[in-house]
Amino acid sequence: MTDQVDPIIAPYGSWKSPITADLIVMGTTRLAEIQLDGEDIYWLELRASEGGRTVLIRRTADGRVSDVSPQGFNVRTRVHEYGGGSYCVHAGVAYYTNFTDQRLYRQTPSGAPEPITPETPSGQLHYADFAFDAARHRLICVREDHRQEGHEAVNTLVALALDGSQEANSDGGRVLAQGNDFYSTPRISPDGARLAWLTWNHPNMPWDGTTLWVAEIAADGALANPRLVAGGERESIFQPEWSPDGILYFVSDRSGWWNLYRWREDRQNQDEQIEALAPMDAEFGEPQWLFGLSRYAFASANRLICTYSQQGISTLASLNTTTHELTPIAMPYTSMQSVRATGDTVVFVGELATRMGEIVRLDLASGQMEALRSMSSYTIDPAYIAVAEPIEFPTEGGLTAYALFYRPLNAEYAAPEGTLPPLRVLSHGGPTSMAPSVFNATIAYWTSRGFAVLNVNYGGSSGYGRAYRERLNGQFGIVDRDDCVNGARYLVAQGLVDGEKLAISGGSAGGYTTLCALTFRDTFKAGADHFGISDIEALARDTHKFESRYADHLIGPYPAAQELYRQRSPIHYTDRLSCPVIIFQGLEDPVVPPNQSQMMVDALRAKGLPVAYVTFAGEGHGFRKAENIKRALEGELYFYGRIFGFTPADDIAPVEIENLG
Repeated sequence: MTDQVDPIIAPYGSWKSPITADLIVMGTTRLAEIQLDGEDIYWLELRASEGGRTVLIRRTADGRVSDVSPQGFNVRTRVHEYGGGSYCVHAGVAYYTNFTDQRLYRQTPSGAPEPITPETPSGQLHYADFAFDAARHRLICVREDHRQEGHEAVNTLVALALDGSQEANSDGGRVLAQGNDFYSTPRISPDGARLAWLTWNHPNMPWDGTTLWVAEIAADGALANPRLVAGGERESIFQPEWSPDGILYFVSDRSGWWNLYRWREDRQNQDEQIEALAPMDAEFGEPQWLFGLSRYAFASANRLICTYSQQGISTLASLNTTTHELTPIAMPYTSMQSVRATGDTVVFVGELATRMGEIVRLDLASGQMEALRSMSSYTIDPAYIAVAEPIEFPTEGGLTAYALFYRPLNAEYAAPEGTLPPLRVLSHGGPTSMAPSVFNATIAYWTSRGFAVLNVNYGGSSGYGRAYRERLNGQFGIVDRDDCVNGARYLVAQGLVDGEKLAISGGSAGGYTTLCALTFRDTFKAGADHFGISDIEALARDTHKFESRYADHLIGPYPAAQELYRQRSPIHYTDRLSCPVIIFQGLEDPVVPPNQSQMMVDALRAKGLPVAYVTFAGEGHGFRKAENIKRALEGELYFYGRIFGFTPADDIAPVEIENLG
């Protein structure tokens, strides 16, 4: 922090900040998918500095940390396109999917990766969410089969032999369960006798309705006597797990909140029972956009370590499975993910309000915590970090919506007297995602330069119960749009931001919300669309299997509701646009094809509005390469500087802005 007593007076947006784009992208990794194997701890690191490569990491009991997957391998699966659950480890042997060819590889501690699934044209077989079947020396996992050209991919549960020969898996594995549109979370009971798994079917997404199944594993390895345990069209089941004593636990939102339950079966009396554990208005689960999510784990048969969220803040807790007593564990972290446990050891990804997240090991006996790996190689003085302020504000229909507000903060600067900061409203993706109350280096990039930021948890966001999540059903492009608009108006009315310098930014579904707000409302004076949907009808016609029927709930069944899709698509109403827009797009995006962004750019160009279009070769849905993340971040700042009339302190390569006088 500077020793300067008097701050430099400079316009909002022009402040010089130590939180640079280079610092964010080169000094930051994304940590995820913790797994425990004996005393060794494994996790994945997404390294923007290595072209967005995801690396499997091992930390041994003596503290040595090393890469498991070698250069040239990218541990990432394309199942559902969003992936997750891309590896597992057993007795020191790692099994993981390589992104380039989507083959599954086996790697011993001292050996090189060896493929155990067949090579297919363009990687047509995708694998995810692995369970190690020790009794039969095989993996059980989700397979997504794209071999039938012109047809929707086929999802199944399969078994993959681990005898070292590709011939055993020549057809891509032995099918164990089929007939449903989607499968996830295969979990083998501790005695190896039964398998639990989740399924769901179009048009449901996993947070709409899933079913939990249990079957016996027969002598020949097939599944026998499958039975439905819980779930349905209007009940979302999340993360089934077997306890060490063989009882099946799971998370369900049957009460309106994702809470913990367990299924007890009395085979002798042919009876079964589902028990609620610690019911409360809190979320123990989350939308299953990715495989491999873990919000709870067993330290022992009678002790479960879990995390739950309320109003954007997470709590770690210990649940006594005998008494049902839930005891919070004091933590400095406001979000905890990828929870794993064994004995007195708990490991998780913890995130804080004022610094980057880290992998944390907690000793339950002593209460001591140790940070094993940080998401960043740098530290930032808190004098440059704005902390989220949870706010509630009125929105349409007399309802309340939620957001996190960040004020401009920089120890070295102050704005001219009588001026108010520009506001950057964020509309998150999903749209079921949630803006958590954690440190976000990108938000700090903006606030330390003099922007206020409002991260909106609009109706449809998770973290506030099923009813809040379902506000968006049939109202996508309306509820989310109006909540973002009303959040901005609320801050203007409170005298906290400049009503003439309001911008909105979002990616994916948040990009759609951004475009809707810019098209159908006149509140914002500029916008930034990151790979957003401009033609919601095109998304219904041309996207990958996982989301191909998503809009049935959000808007209506297609093509029956075709006119409604057109009414909700900004591309058809560009005549209503009246402010500048910058658009960022990956040219290999399978979720939002580049032609959608191109159509929007062409319309803005024809209308004579200031427009900038920045494309990235080799990028898909979301940017993973350091140079592209940097360009998008700095490009948006440059764009606002030209539109709002300030000069950024950073040395930024100009962005071409058409129709700018």
